[in-house]
Amino acid sequence: MNPVVEIEHVWFWYTFPPASQPVLEDISLTVFADDFLGLVGPNGGGKTTLLRLILGLIRPQRGTIRVFGTSPAQVRHRIGYVPQHARVDVAIPATVLDVVLTGRLHRSRWGVCYGRADRLAAENALERVGLKHLAGRPWQSLSGGQRQRALIARALAAESQLLLLDEPTANIDLPSEQTLTDLLHELSRHIPIVLASHDIAFVTTHMKRVACLNRRLTVHRVDELSSDRLREIYGQDVCTIVHRPGCPLFDSGCRQGCRLAGETSSL
Repeated sequence: MNPVVEIEHVWFWYTFPPASQPVLEDISLTVFADDFLGLVGPNGGGKTTLLRLILGLIRPQRGTIRVFGTSPAQVRHRIGYVPQHARVDVAIPATVLDVVLTGRLHRSRWGVCYGRADRLAAENALERVGLKHLAGRPWQSLSGGQRQRALIARALAAESQLLLLDEPTANIDLPSEQTLTDLLHELSRHIPIVLASHDIAFVTTHMKRVACLNRRLTVHRVDELSSDRLREIYGQDVCTIVHRPGCPLFDSGCRQGCRLAGETSSL
């Protein structure tokens, strides 16, 4: 299977010549067309930087990155990106459909005047994420989970062939997370996905492979991700809690009996 993303021996500093250690050090990674890849690591470990490199928003000082066989900047229009903090002003008088249509800007021949094909693509994307019935709703009326799905719809409306998501489950409730999880599993059957997250339990439960990043990167099958490897990546013991379906996420009972160093308990 041909690779979608090829990263070879990449080094990156935000200041160059470097005055300190690199943000990314000798990173190599291949993403394939059937990948559902989780990217985990501590704050400041380089996860968002790596996604920005794949997008071509920044360039490495050393090493090479190819996306669809060429430089990332040349194929950025083929990459869907859902950032951790999307800059959509909740005060703007925009509908959900208006926001999703912005994913068509680079394809529209009329600038911000969208054609029939643009609207059809946006409506189809909303249908894929289960939000078509909310197309006319004001953007600010959506919940956090609905906004995440709408932003994924915006990426799909652009007819993306690779999907990058930065902390898509952050700050959403448990039912919304389950809905989003089901959506991502469905999308992963048709499009390669790279998902950065702090939620180790989420990644190891749902992803096919896990890339561990803390300046340096290693890739593992999910069943290879041991407590020792997690301790090495995070520099300390990691507490992971696994909840049964329907368990109140913040109930005090769910905080008891957890195991350290990557071990899990079903509560």
